[in-house]
Amino acid sequence: MKRILIADDSGTARMMIRRCLEIVGFSEAEFEEAKDGREALALMKNNPPDLLVSDLNMPSMDGETLLQWVKASPKLVNVPVLVISSVTNQAKTEELKQRGAFAVIGKPVNPALLNEALAPILSD
Repeated sequence: MKRILIADDSGTARMMIRRCLEIVGFSEAEFEEAKDGREALALMKNNPPDLLVSDLNMPSMDGETLLQWVKASPKLVNVPVLVISSVTNQAKTEELKQRGAFAVIGKPVNPALLNEALAPILSD
């Protein structure tokens, strides 16, 4: 993966997610960051990322709405979306997967969780 977009309203969370991604093997990737879904969509408009990592709870446009926009866009539909949230349960996880997320993991993020979540798309 050459380009990874991280959408989270917390700068600290974005930094931790990026560091964990670097640890699991993406140290050569180009990282972009967005503070909410609107900013993420703007960054993806002309240059879709190879992976979108999105927080669920963000101001302006939340991760669920962002996921809907990405999966409804012919240009972005194939971008894998990993959803991260501090509020997850099995029903919400299944709903997000049905809407197009390839994985949903809880916070705090750590390299082992990310590695496990990314395994299916890394083996492609």
